[in-house]
Amino acid sequence: MRTLRYGINVTLDGCVHHEAGIAPDDESMRFWTAEIERADALLYGRVTYGMMESAWRRPASGVWPAWMGDRDLPFAEAIDATPKHVVSSTLETVDWNADLVRGELGQAVRELKERPGSSLSVGGVTLPLALAELGLIDEYVFVVHPVIAGHGPTLFDGLRDRALLDLVDRQEFSSGAIALHYRPARV
Repeated sequence: MRTLRYGINVTLDGCVHHEAGIAPDDESMRFWTAEIERADALLYGRVTYGMMESAWRRPASGVWPAWMGDRDLPFAEAIDATPKHVVSSTLETVDWNADLVRGELGQAVRELKERPGSSLSVGGVTLPLALAELGLIDEYVFVVHPVIAGHGPTLFDGLRDRALLDLVDRQEFSSGAIALHYRPARV
């Protein structure tokens, strides 16, 4: 069975807005590129899919935009090439190497996990909350930035029951950020 791994940037006060942390640097871009490359497929909700597609989809011209530097290109190449599954009840179609996930969320994600391969990577805020509620996330990767945002959406806001996690790895970045890798605790 494939592992479902959730990864996200978060501030010290739990904010998960993509603009609340420290701007990506070479080190963090290499980290997130490796995270994308390790996944057989990506799982996104409608909003995250749209945001990622608008930033990281290869233009029809085949030429990446001028704002992308050398550190961005490996991430762009990796995310562009990776198959995607999009959970949405409102989208009629998706492309960008993607398919729609319909029906009951728990059953649909269990079926994705049962497909051959090693791992799925989930991103965003709302979908991972629903998956955590269903007990479907096998690994969590939080890159905690040394920033206090003071506002914005927070990690797992509204989670009904606490989730106990075991730390399995950590990696410190020169920026002061720390990547923390957890698995659900065996109770």
